[in-house]
Amino acid sequence: MRTLLCFLLAATFAVAADVDVTGKWAGTFKMTIPNGETHDSTAVLVLKQTGMEITGTVGPSADEQHTIQKGKIEGNKITMEAERHGNLIKFDLVIAADRIAGDASLSVDGQAGKAKLEVTRTK
Repeated sequence: MRTLLCFLLAATFAVAADVDVTGKWAGTFKMTIPNGETHDSTAVLVLKQTGMEITGTVGPSADEQHTIQKGKIEGNKITMEAERHGNLIKFDLVIAADRIAGDASLSVDGQAGKAKLEVTRTK
C-alpha cells in the first residue's frame, strides 16, 4: 500500500512539473470595485515559462500589454504581478488543462478592486 501511495504521489508531481504555460491566452477579466459596480473586459496573456519562472505580458488586448513581474508557477498555481497605468495588479491563478482562471486584486484611484480572470490557450 505504501509503495502504491508513493508511486501515485510521484506521478502527481511529474504531471505538475510537465505543465507549461508558454503561449498566448485570451478570455475575460471581470472587475468589481468596492461600491459593487462591475466592469467586464477582455484579457490577453502572452506567457513564457522557464522552469518555475513566468515572464511575458498581460493586458486587455494584444495592443495594450504590460510586463509581468514576479511571475512563478508552483504545481498548478500561478502568481504574478503587473503594473497598469501606475496601478499594481496581483494575480492568484490556477491552471487546469488549457484554462487559467483565478483572482486579481488591484488598487485604482485609492480604491481596492477585485477581479476574476478566465483565459484559454489560443496558440
